[in-house]
Amino acid sequence: MMSEGNDPLFLQFKEAVQSVLEPYAGRSAYGHHGQRVVMGQRLMQPASDIFLGWTTGRNGRHFYVRQLHDAKIKPLVETFNAEMLDVYGQACGWVLARAHAKASEISATISGYLGASSDAFDTAMGKFALAYADQAERDHAALKAAVRNGKIVARQGF
Repeated sequence: MMSEGNDPLFLQFKEAVQSVLEPYAGRSAYGHHGQRVVMGQRLMQPASDIFLGWTTGRNGRHFYVRQLHDAKIKPLVETFNAEMLDVYGQACGWVLARAHAKASEISATISGYLGASSDAFDTAMGKFALAYADQAERDHAALKAAVRNGKIVARQGF
């Protein structure tokens, strides 16, 4: 299909399999894995893709469908100065908090747990973020060493 501006419409079909949480949390309330994915996206996104849906393939496999946007951007965080990184981090936090708050009435519960009189949560999150970044750097160094030592093969591009 083509738009009035002669732009093509691409639909992406992605296979949806059993949730990795099912062994721990029990079976999904949705019998169709594609429906489970779609319902989760609708809960978290302020406005869902109008083409978002699910279907079953001829072989019985479950899929979800969405509009494929070819204009995805990736911020180049490695080029950010400290101020820009702070702004970006705040924006990411806001989006994540909004998604979680939209998914349920959890915002009041979280606020109740955190309280207003302490910065303990902020401090703990900061420590976690730094530890996570350190681990990511160690993992990357181990990957580079494995490539250098010939334990794994790395290729650029596809």
